[in-house]
Amino acid sequence: MESIESILNKFDEISLTDISPDILINRIDTKFVFSEKKLPQFLKELSFNYKVLSIENKSIIHYNTTYYDTPDFSMYLMHHNGLLNRYKVRLRRYIETKTAFLEIKLKNNKGRTLKNRVAHDFCKINWTIVENEFIKSNTAFNPLILTPLVIVQFKRITLLNSSFNEKITIDTELDFSNKEHTVKINNLVLLEVKQPNIVVSEASSLLLKHKIKSISLSKYCLGVNYLYPHLKKNNFKQKLITLNKIIHDAPINHTSNI
Repeated sequence: MESIESILNKFDEISLTDISPDILINRIDTKFVFSEKKLPQFLKELSFNYKVLSIENKSIIHYNTTYYDTPDFSMYLMHHNGLLNRYKVRLRRYIETKTAFLEIKLKNNKGRTLKNRVAHDFCKINWTIVENEFIKSNTAFNPLILTPLVIVQFKRITLLNSSFNEKITIDTELDFSNKEHTVKINNLVLLEVKQPNIVVSEASSLLLKHKIKSISLSKYCLGVNYLYPHLKKNNFKQKLITLNKIIHDAPINHTSNI
């Protein structure tokens, strides 16, 4: 079987300098999950209307993301209970470029995802006064009580179409950890289509062709479910069953959104 790297080498490349930092910060996200065994064929069938992001001559990039929440998991529970106008606060590190950003994502009551971010010192953990003010100004939370609860490491492929109005991120080899535990997830692809408005694209048509359905999924909530099993997760149980079937290549009867 042809390797992912060799397939990506056939795509035209695009660099970070070719992409505006503000691209798709106000968008609609549509997520899909499927077995990693299907990824080579999926990439092969995409046409040259997509370019692959290359950093330091690499198209598969390492990410490290720390998610913060209140000690009583307020942000997680808002997601679990299906509330909109909900936040995620995370510190994302880009390993190849040794850069980092403190990011705030808001899922508003219109189903749109809005992202704001400020640069963070790659070598530091603690937030600065400026970053504390950034959180105060952009969320309903006191930054002084937020604590790191989930660390997610993964590899990402990023594709952009020629019009720069669609971005596809493909995440594999997810690794969830906290101070006590580490959970590694293999044979799972988390693919996200990011668009200013939902339109039928080559990628979404290809996913439909392969009968891969969209699914509401949060890496933070997934990490909480794996690392903090005592927490409420009734609304996520069917999702976890579905993911487990994908990981083990078992038949899937249906997929429920959360």
